[in-house]
Amino acid sequence: MSELKLTIELVPRPLWNSNLHNLLPRKEWESLRKQVIAQYNNHCGICEAGGMMICHEIWYYDDVNHIQRLTGFIALCAMCNSCKHMGRSALLARQGKLSWESVVGHFCRVNGISVKEFLPICRLAFFQWDYRNKYEWTQDFGEYTGRMGNGRHPTRYPT
Repeated sequence: MSELKLTIELVPRPLWNSNLHNLLPRKEWESLRKQVIAQYNNHCGICEAGGMMICHEIWYYDDVNHIQRLTGFIALCAMCNSCKHMGRSALLARQGKLSWESVVGHFCRVNGISVKEFLPICRLAFFQWDYRNKYEWTQDFGEYTGRMGNGRHPTRYPT
């Protein structure tokens, strides 16, 4: 199978809600969000859909040193964002707030794969998530370090 265009990115539990969206002053986040969406010409950076876009933070995970490093941003449509956050989507689907079939269908369409091919990809993502949840993580916000609002920049999270 070729490299996936749309991937699943499950954020380790110790890092939940620790992101620029939650930590930057609102005005600064809004400016950054608008800049990223404009950079993608108000289209999804993965499936190229138009409409309402989400500014998604791109993170690299160093699984040896347990560092989550911010590497960039991408504009995503709601469906690509739901695929990226498949764990959250599964929870919302169980609550009847999201169609799991629609999310999986979108993932498969974008990647040109079948549901049968999707299942091991999803299992592997959750296996990786379980592994990452066992560790304490350090976050590296790069150029945004020190610009967090209200001095609430947590950098280490015990598990």
